[in-house]
Amino acid sequence: MLQIERVILSLEESEDRLQEKAAAILGLPPREIQALTILRRAIDAREEVRLVYTLRVKVKNEEKVLRRCRSRQVSRAEKEHYRLPPPVQPPDIPPVVVGAGPGGLFCALALARCGARPILLERGKPVEERAEDVEQFWTTGQLDFQSNVQFGEGGAGAFSDGKLNTGTRDPSHRFILGELVAHGAPESILCDAKPHVGTDYLHRVLASLRRELVSLGCDIRFGHQVTNLVLEEGHLSALEVQGPEGRYILPAREAVLALGNSARDTFEMLHAAGVPMEPKPLAVGVRIEHLQKDIDAVQYKAQAGHPRLGAASYKLSCHLESGRSVFSFCVCPGGTVVAAASEADRAATNGMSLYARDGENINGGLLVSVTPEDFPGDGPLAGIAFQRELEERAYAAGGGGYIAPAQRVGDFLAHRPSTGPGKVTPTYRPGVRWCDLWELLPPFICEALTQALPLLEQKIHGFAQEDAVLTAVESRSSCPLRILRSEAGESAVRGLWPCGEGAGYAGGIMSAAADGLKTAEHILEKIRKEQMP
Repeated sequence: MLQIERVILSLEESEDRLQEKAAAILGLPPREIQALTILRRAIDAREEVRLVYTLRVKVKNEEKVLRRCRSRQVSRAEKEHYRLPPPVQPPDIPPVVVGAGPGGLFCALALARCGARPILLERGKPVEERAEDVEQFWTTGQLDFQSNVQFGEGGAGAFSDGKLNTGTRDPSHRFILGELVAHGAPESILCDAKPHVGTDYLHRVLASLRRELVSLGCDIRFGHQVTNLVLEEGHLSALEVQGPEGRYILPAREAVLALGNSARDTFEMLHAAGVPMEPKPLAVGVRIEHLQKDIDAVQYKAQAGHPRLGAASYKLSCHLESGRSVFSFCVCPGGTVVAAASEADRAATNGMSLYARDGENINGGLLVSVTPEDFPGDGPLAGIAFQRELEERAYAAGGGGYIAPAQRVGDFLAHRPSTGPGKVTPTYRPGVRWCDLWELLPPFICEALTQALPLLEQKIHGFAQEDAVLTAVESRSSCPLRILRSEAGESAVRGLWPCGEGAGYAGGIMSAAADGLKTAEHILEKIRKEQMP
């Protein structure tokens, strides 16, 4: 197979022309291309807006064509196929996966397909019930502490844009995308340069994936939270679990800690049990919200609104003289700002959009880099204390009921409180309270945002427009600690396998899922060695 880079189509050209264009680059008649697959489709809007493709093609006499073709666009296609490890016999004590976010789900899937028959514990609810609880919270401000945007089947990613882009090349990524499509995600994610599933499709995928896990013998237990470890000579022997029927002891020799970044009470329990961990940097800030049509116009110019383009997004960053970075995070075109709290009297925001991305606004996290030196106190839990303090301030500024504090950009830059919206209506539910964010955010956060907004305005005209809305506080972008593990993936407490974003080893759906697969590989190898005669 051959790979061809940068095959260009105008917005008016059909993808039917790709074979003709690929043949021209190879110097062949179109009929000599036996098969063609789109590997990647991207939008190039730097000058004239156009579509850019990476193709994989099959031709006769591949070696001869490759020798004759002088184009740097053409190369031999790399073979990147991820395969699960060989199967094992079900161990006497099944491995336990704690957490049903992307890391936990793909770890459980690999274990189950390879015959290990894992137990999957999730403190929250199945996605169908969870969605009802989340909608109730957004409508009334009544928070369920175990079933919310953070906790439940799918993890925090189940209420997001479902973005699947990643900055790393890993053969498992194609496998993960294929599994998502097999369970109901749009096929477009297999080739889009910036693939996204959307909250609506994600919920269907999760339900389908659950059905397969059950069919493979995975014991899924919703409403079951790990509350303590039982250790014997530095090795895990069991988990103490709080379930709907009360507390029980679950024998466990191998447990995957795929906790998600908001399982603060579990982090506290692990720290008390002596599990090694360390603080790590994070980023906090606000959600910034614009009219989608304004960003479309800037990004796509005269082509804005073309049906082949969809809603425009952005990715921005700048480095300040102070040494801090300010950057966009989890941008949700056509989406909404959502209440993402999981604890009493603490307010937090996130962003979400459906697959269609057809909402009036676009929102994204506007975050400032934070280091452990900014945390109040020392120790691995200091970052959690930092997050909680911000969320308590935001809750108080909103006046209770998980109302979020908000301010227009023009007012923020002028250090004056806002009294209402301009042309951008905030989408956050259960509602916002207009205020001065300088009164609740730390000075270094406000100063960094003040310096960054004019710089980002130079990159996207209108980004710092006075009517754009800032909603606080965006505090859950990542986990402020890392649960230490060896190169083989295991904690110093033997039998514990830290995994995914909550353990400090991933930064999104794709990287967490890939880490789940790697963790499963380590456990399966350990089981295989133990079963050798």
